[in-house]
Amino acid sequence: MKYLRSWLMLVALIISLSVSAEDAKRQFRGAWIQCVNGQFEGMSTQKMQQTLTYQLDELQKDGVNAIIFQVRPECDALYESKLEPWSRFLTGRQGTAPSPYWDPLKWMVAECHKRGMELHAWINPFRAKTKGTKELSPQHVAIRQPGNVFPYDGLMILNPAKQENRDYICSVVEDILEKYDVDGIHIDDYFYPYPVKGLPIPDDADFRANNNGIKDRGDWRRDNVNLFVKQLYETIHKVKPWVKLGVSPFGIYRNAKSAPGIGSKTNGLQNYDDLYADVLMWVNNGWLDYCVPQLYWEIGHKSADYATLIKWWNKYAGARPLYIGEDVERTVKAADIKNPTINQMPAKYNLRKAMQNVKGTVLWYAKAVVDNVGNYQNVLRNNYWKYPALQPLMPHIDAKAPNKVKKLKAMTIDGDQILFWMQPKGKGWKDEAVKYVVYRFENGEQPDLSDASKIVAVTTETFCKIPTHSSSTTTGKRKKVTYVVTALDRMSNESKPKKVKVAL
Repeated sequence: MKYLRSWLMLVALIISLSVSAEDAKRQFRGAWIQCVNGQFEGMSTQKMQQTLTYQLDELQKDGVNAIIFQVRPECDALYESKLEPWSRFLTGRQGTAPSPYWDPLKWMVAECHKRGMELHAWINPFRAKTKGTKELSPQHVAIRQPGNVFPYDGLMILNPAKQENRDYICSVVEDILEKYDVDGIHIDDYFYPYPVKGLPIPDDADFRANNNGIKDRGDWRRDNVNLFVKQLYETIHKVKPWVKLGVSPFGIYRNAKSAPGIGSKTNGLQNYDDLYADVLMWVNNGWLDYCVPQLYWEIGHKSADYATLIKWWNKYAGARPLYIGEDVERTVKAADIKNPTINQMPAKYNLRKAMQNVKGTVLWYAKAVVDNVGNYQNVLRNNYWKYPALQPLMPHIDAKAPNKVKKLKAMTIDGDQILFWMQPKGKGWKDEAVKYVVYRFENGEQPDLSDASKIVAVTTETFCKIPTHSSSTTTGKRKKVTYVVTALDRMSNESKPKKVKVAL
């Protein structure tokens, strides 16, 4: 019995180690690139492309594998649209096309995929005008359909109570899906507007005329948003079943004083009560493919403690892949509670790592990372995200792996050694290989595909240049290594390996 117990403990340890290694290999490592802060407004085509190229190159070196790119901040477009006008956050004036002409979303999809990254198109569904916008294009929905929006604190909001508006937003998303090879559609925390004390939402007439039998105003507003999220999810997966819908809600679902038994021990604005966003319903009903709560506060924050909130989301929102929205600047500006000589980056990283349901992180925001605020980028690149990571699995969409690659071989061309392989056959999007993972193992080393440190490339190409290393051993013989190539489908299911030995 003693030996049996010891053997079982050893097996459990091996399993736990293998799980943690696999988890390290699969992480959503995202970064938000926003336009609403004006960082691109009025920039020339060449300058914006140079800026984005630099950011993408740097983020790739940092281990980022997904970009969430804002393309519709106020019922406008950073892409060619027949439904909505060009964004002023691109050209400086709403409705004015970029010159020289280009399509930022099309360009970003190509550039991200070239780097092995996913591109998620980020839209603000209901916000029709930001406070800073003074002029709207004649093409804008608030001009064409003024009865479909309501003003609130300098904003304009597409009224969530109107089915026509829900249909309209879904038609905008359909247009994006039909024209662009995006990997995800991303919506943020703007549903009903953030409340302003003493300023009621002007929806009395809608509530009286179309309350669907719901007596409580808050329940009715939540139902309007629920109907939209469900419709959006169904629309996306009808057009392109592999495209993921993600949401990044405000970081507090409900406070304990509002919802004893389920609320978090926090004291701040609430998704459920103030924004009328029942995020847990969406997660548990399967109306989302991933959720990224914005946990922008520091550990020890009096009203919204990061540690309290990450544990809450880990406990209640695990029915769909859960990623954590991380504020780079606040993280590096806050001192570690236990060691005030360092910032909170290590403590937050360890908390995320300890949460069973947390499958990744999205950084707010990309430019702060690239600017290496508080040395965040260096730590990310050289430590936490030093090795590549594949996307988390989503078996609720597809769990079947593609076939393995064919005819893997190494060839020397103009003095360079290059691996070549052929795309495997596949029927339909579920079986089609769209990316490949290349691993390298030293001579005599047993290939272990759970070890992310062995990944040398994640690529959409069917070839990979072999990095130059010493060509001989101490005995003068050519060094031999093993390269392994696997195929990934659109949901990052990984095929069986194909390997080849290469003499360097």
